[in-house]
Amino acid sequence: MNSSLFIELYCDEDVDVLVADLMRARGFRAITTQEVNQKAQTDEEQLAYAGSEQLTLLTHNRIDFENLAQQYLSDGKTHFGIIIASQRDPYEIARRLFVLLNQVTADEMVNQIRYI
Repeated sequence: MNSSLFIELYCDEDVDVLVADLMRARGFRAITTQEVNQKAQTDEEQLAYAGSEQLTLLTHNRIDFENLAQQYLSDGKTHFGIIIASQRDPYEIARRLFVLLNQVTADEMVNQIRYI
């Protein structure tokens, strides 16, 4: 696992693609499920993909990803963080993300859940 300062985002398919565009405009790496042909994959597959690329997953799906994070913890598996965003305007989500990404390093996000 490489040490990393800046969180790189993987936006699941429920997150408006505009959020990724807005984060890229601010200099952050953000990719979407659509861009990497991961649409319609299960939540487990989405988190596994994010982990394989050392990306922090951004989702609106609180319950399922809280359960998956708990399963990862129980199984001793590592994920690179989950950010759970309440359903809001994409500009508001991006604003909250920008604050978080400027306060928390990628290393600090490992096996963590943050809420915005």
